[in-house]
This record gives sequence, C-alpha cells and structure tokens, in this order.
Amino acid sequence: MKEDDITNEHVQVLIIGSGPAGYTAAIYAARAGLKPVLYTGAEPGGQLTITTDVENYPGYPEGVTGPQMMVEFQKQAERFDTDVRYGVVTDVDFSGWPHEVTIDGKKKMKADAVIISTGASAKWLGLADETRLNGQGVSACAVCDGFFFKGQDVAVVGAGDTAAEEASYLSKLANKVYMIVRRDEMRASKIMQQRVFNAKNIEILWNTETEGLIGENQVEGVAIVNNKTGEKRVLNTTGFFVAIGHKPNTEIFESVLDLDESGYIITKPGTSKTQIDGVFATGDAQDRIYRQAVTAAGSGCMGALDAERFLAQKEVELAEVTQ
Repeated sequence: MKEDDITNEHVQVLIIGSGPAGYTAAIYAARAGLKPVLYTGAEPGGQLTITTDVENYPGYPEGVTGPQMMVEFQKQAERFDTDVRYGVVTDVDFSGWPHEVTIDGKKKMKADAVIISTGASAKWLGLADETRLNGQGVSACAVCDGFFFKGQDVAVVGAGDTAAEEASYLSKLANKVYMIVRRDEMRASKIMQQRVFNAKNIEILWNTETEGLIGENQVEGVAIVNNKTGEKRVLNTTGFFVAIGHKPNTEIFESVLDLDESGYIITKPGTSKTQIDGVFATGDAQDRIYRQAVTAAGSGCMGALDAERFLAQKEVELAEVTQ
C-alpha cells in the first residue's frame, strides 16, 4: 500500500499495541469481520519478548518462551486477516468521530473504534547487568518467574507494596529472600510490611543499594553497599527481582483520556470502555493490579467485544439519521 493511501485510510478497528491484549483483541475483531489493523509499537510482542520461559499460560503444558508465544499469537491473528503493521502511534485526536491517529509522526488515518493495548514497562535500576542478565536470573515479575528459583536464595529490590508482595510470594518458594531497601524504612502499607516481617526466611537489608550483579551468563550473586556505613558485600543469590514499579505506556493519552495518578487508563468498571465513546483500553495499559499475560489476553477479548457492540450501535444510529 502506498503512503498516500495509508494517509487517507479509514478503518473500522485500529489496535494500538501487540502484546497478549492487542493480539487477542485482533483475533476477536477479525473473526467478527471488523478487518482490524494492528500497529505493533516500538516493542512488537510487548514485555513477553524479554521473557524466557512462560509456564503459567494455559495451553502450553511443556511451557513456551515469551518470544515464541508472541509469534504464535501474531500468526493466529493474521490467520483471520488481521493487518499487522510495524509502526508507532505517535499522536491521537479523539475529539471527533471517526477518531484520528498519527503513525510515526506523519501518517494520519481514521478509525471508527480504537483499542489501546500499549502495555506497561517495568522500572529498572539502570544497571548494565540488568539488561545483560535479563531472563538469566534477572526478573521484574515474581509471579511469572518465581517457580524457577524453588529452594534457591534470591534478592528483591524495592520498598513499596509491589516489593513486599514479591518478597512474600518468593518466600513460599525460595530458601532465602533478601529484601534490599534503600532507606531505613519501607513505603509499603502496614499490612504488607507485617507480612514481610512475619516471614522467617526474609531478611531485610536496610540502607542498602545494589552496585552490580555477579555472573557471566547467569546471576550468581548481587554486589551491595550500605549507604550509611559504606560496607560492601556480595549476596550469593541466583535470582534478582526488581520490584520498584511499572510505568504504563500511556504518555500520548495524557491530555486525552482519564488516567489515574500512576498513568494507567481508567476504564468503566467491568468493561474496557474509556470516557470517550469508541475508545477502549485493554491489558497492562489499564491494569495496575494483575499484569499477567492471561489477564491481558482476557481484557483484549473484552476490548474487541465492546468495540463490536459499539460499532453495531453506531450503525443503527446512522441508519436512523439517514431515514
């Protein structure tokens, strides 16, 4: 398709993002005959493309790698004629209908319904070792990867509810959990702190920061320093969990949609509907609680069904106007 054709293009359903939510929305929308167009975004496949083994997604009894799972999601969406395109939505205009979006800063197109599946990104400490050993002992999701560290010693970085929850979860699987806390207190709620304090195999390292990770191809230890005394040591751990929060990829919607204080898109309870008719939010872009592939896929289904019903109602309304 020529660029001029894309610039003047008008589609029924546009899906922004290509993780489990985006591809599931595409599968449902395509099977409903809505001919969806999906733009993958800067990270095709989302966070699962930096995940090694996935063992908690139904239908994969032997497990599957994150990248392979996303390849299969895409193939299934394309089987029903989803138009998958590589590009980034850089601007949106939801002030009128049809809605208008800009691709890669220059191509404009209109869509009768927009399904947002832009996901979220884990916040990292900024250590070079985090990238080098990501998936080789480094993780940002204990629920996803904790099983692989059964009976081993692991470390969790963070002091909020997420870190406390991750540490508590890991304490049921790991032999020992070190919780690395930068200050002399935690930000977590009292009840979450109490869970950490009550776990016999969690050791909190106060006033402590991570200097780096040990290991060539796998995490073999964590180098830490006490920021009060300057004392340095190495924790002999095989797992390193960064739990300092997630950031939803919703920057382009900041002045357009209702977001909560952390940037997650607010949807009407029990639906994927935003405050703007014809715009739906799915997956980790609107889910600050669960953030799992299976829940993202479920919300992608909701987004497609909500979009289908919206378009059906819109068709009825337009027919009444023309009569």
